[in-house]
Amino acid sequence: MENNRNIILAIVLSMIVLFGWQFFVAGPQMERAQQQAQIAAEQQAAADAALATPTTPATAGEAAATPAAATGQTFATRDEAIAATSRVSINTEDLEGSINLTGARIDDLRLKQYRETVDPESPIITLLTPAGVANSYFAEEGWVPVSGNQIAVPTAQTVWAVEGGNAALTATTPVTLVWDNGAGLTFRRTISVDEHYLFTIKQTIENQTGGDVALYPYARVIRYNTPHVANFFIQHEGPHGVLGSNNLVSKKYADLQKEGQATYENTSGWLGFSDKYWATAVMPPAGTALNARFSWANTAGYDDYQTSYVETAPLVVAAGATAERESYLFAGAKEEAVITAYQNQYGFDRIELLIDWGWLSFITKPMYYLLTFLNGIIGNFGLAVLAVTVIVKAIFFPLANRSYASMAAMRRVQPEMKSIQERLKDDRPAQQQAMMELYKKEKINPLSGCWPILIQIPVFFALYTVIFISLDMRHAPFFGWIQDLAAPDPTNIFTLFGLIPWTPTALPVIGSFLHLGVWPVIMGITMWVQMKLNPPPPDPTQAMIFNWMPIIFTFMLGTFPAGLVIYWAWNNTLSVTQQYFIMKRHGAEVNLFGNIMDSFKRKPKAAEPTKS
Repeated sequence: MENNRNIILAIVLSMIVLFGWQFFVAGPQMERAQQQAQIAAEQQAAADAALATPTTPATAGEAAATPAAATGQTFATRDEAIAATSRVSINTEDLEGSINLTGARIDDLRLKQYRETVDPESPIITLLTPAGVANSYFAEEGWVPVSGNQIAVPTAQTVWAVEGGNAALTATTPVTLVWDNGAGLTFRRTISVDEHYLFTIKQTIENQTGGDVALYPYARVIRYNTPHVANFFIQHEGPHGVLGSNNLVSKKYADLQKEGQATYENTSGWLGFSDKYWATAVMPPAGTALNARFSWANTAGYDDYQTSYVETAPLVVAAGATAERESYLFAGAKEEAVITAYQNQYGFDRIELLIDWGWLSFITKPMYYLLTFLNGIIGNFGLAVLAVTVIVKAIFFPLANRSYASMAAMRRVQPEMKSIQERLKDDRPAQQQAMMELYKKEKINPLSGCWPILIQIPVFFALYTVIFISLDMRHAPFFGWIQDLAAPDPTNIFTLFGLIPWTPTALPVIGSFLHLGVWPVIMGITMWVQMKLNPPPPDPTQAMIFNWMPIIFTFMLGTFPAGLVIYWAWNNTLSVTQQYFIMKRHGAEVNLFGNIMDSFKRKPKAAEPTKS
């Protein structure tokens, strides 16, 4: 009887546990899973709708195959495209342009503080361009209904009205656009801009439909045709963004063409396009969950690149209520101080990575700060580069001293080393043992000359990176004919510095090697002199490599920015001076002038073997 009672009690308790688990745990978990699956499906539908191409392609018969505007029109020029629609002007200290009332797009933007060339009368930089012309590039915000709803939302064809009579966007006067869908929803878009490059877009929805409405906010940047990029390994140009735990995501245009699209779900951050000196990026408030996508399509012969996001949580507007959602657009120059201020003020996730500081950012950024600090004192960015090189040389002087001292000691015992090699040339183990004993006797570490040089490589590479990517270097003058440190030396020895009226760089195949200015030649000479500090190596192959290396580097750097070439030439000059005095101080014979003169002497011909 006792056993039966225990069995019945166990069964009852088991049933209580089973049904309790089902009611309190398993049931709610299943319900949440179904809700999450429904939300995921709705978000995917929203993302697909948001990423649909908003414009139609030009007809196949048109030579340029440019994308059409929202109305299907194409235009011969950018000015014609701007004139074809009603607009709200943008005018700040740094920006000018307009907002297209068709689609409420920011698609006309120019940077007032930067010009295309060093000529002060040259056109200012154009960043954004409307659809319908070649190289269209614009940003837009919008709404996507929850899957299955047939809510009329504003599209790329929607014509908005200006509310309040303000038809000019400035740093102190925002603009509000309004559109009524005729079915109980009124959409407003208030656009403001700061004194630099950050637009704040506050979207509000007034719901008079009698029921709740849920919409997903989205934003995207669209770029038609593949822009010219330098494809240089130290700087990324193309689609990129910081996407939460995915960290920095960088895509090359060519890679995106192969992939078609790349989607990052349930993440956060920002994304857009980056050029060498300019960038455009869309972002919600910091920490907002979103689904992000990089995409490419080819329609009628033109490339359509998009970076876009859809927020994962819809905005629910109750009946009779008004709700709003805010987002941001960065469109402008990659000025380090401005971007850092945005990161600190708004908390944008690592937006400082709009500037590609590279893998050595922990060295590159301090180097940049030092360079700009010295430029503020000296007033010439080229002289600041020279000053930074001197400072770096001074910091590493103890290491260089040790390196050159080791080289001097090695040179001092060179006769003994040759004697050992000759005496034990048939016994390699004994030769190595004798060498080690010689090093120990003379207190020489053969590796000590290498490590200091290796340690300096990251520092000089960081300086090299800063000079290459720095916006401060662009159109910064040096002296004489160098009026733009970010551009190649404009002189060319193959035209006798302009005396011969021809363009050798236009020649096929070899043309790219036929731009050789004065500073690349100076750099090559300093590199050649540095190599002449040491006697030529006995091995003919090594000697030939040493002789040709300065010539190869001279032609390689012929099209590099002048700032880089000047830095390299100055660094070589300092290295020659430093090495000469350190080696002389350690008793090594340095016959620099003799080595240089030997290079111009005709080598005697080898005696021909006598015939037997």
